[in-house]
Amino acid sequence: MHFVKMHGLGNDFILVNALEENLPGDLAGLARQACNRRFGIGADGLILVLTSEVADIRMRIFNPDGSEPEMCGNGIRCFARYAYEAGLVREPEIRVETLAGIIKPRLILKDGKVAGVRVDMGEPRLERELIPMAGEGSPVVDEPVPVDGITWRGTCVSMGNPHCVFFVANVAGAPVTEVGPAVENHPLFPRRTNVEFIEVMNRGELKMRVWERGAGETLACGTGACAAAVAGVLTGRSNREVTVHLAAGDLQIEWSQENNHVYMTGPAVEVFRGDFPLSGD
Repeated sequence: MHFVKMHGLGNDFILVNALEENLPGDLAGLARQACNRRFGIGADGLILVLTSEVADIRMRIFNPDGSEPEMCGNGIRCFARYAYEAGLVREPEIRVETLAGIIKPRLILKDGKVAGVRVDMGEPRLERELIPMAGEGSPVVDEPVPVDGITWRGTCVSMGNPHCVFFVANVAGAPVTEVGPAVENHPLFPRRTNVEFIEVMNRGELKMRVWERGAGETLACGTGACAAAVAGVLTGRSNREVTVHLAAGDLQIEWSQENNHVYMTGPAVEVFRGDFPLSGD
């Protein structure tokens, strides 16, 4: 299987052109094998490029545990750059079919080269049943989330995939690896959830760590940064345009007042290319 390894702020992915590769039927198993950092290529996700009947192209993504999330913000930036540079799409603005609907990344070109990607992530879903989340009442703002005898206050948003955002005084000391998995699998979230821990530096800057559903703690999460920005506005903590600081760099997030869409701008970087032996080879 030929692949390209890419990352968005350290959130890394294996990209495969499924239009050309003869992949096995068990894609979840392939993801578990390829994403393994000791016995495979190593990545936070496996992304497949496919044809679409409703958009320019289709993206499927699988987590390292084999589960298939609806969307991935850093992943779709990598996907857009890969598709453009491989000649699979010709225009810098692309319509991508995902399980979260049609997402519209736009490549930022400088001297004919991709310098970054701005993604129209669509409208945030604030209705409880669309997150989805158990209970009553929407939006879900600073709601109690009990974890091991301690009550956390979560603001919950769907960016096509579920997020629970906690604001903390010091994100460096946040118990991400303890609280993250407990909230991911909390009974409140029937499809599990991503969990963001956010420190508000000022109204225009947020610092974030994230526990991703099906992947664990990662260096970055694009949809998580979008959810954090929305949660910051909902709780009155931040402006509608913010810089979200992650371990390996920054994302620019805007929640437009004009059309209610969330826009994410950030890098997508190719690391290397290679071939991976499929089972039985």
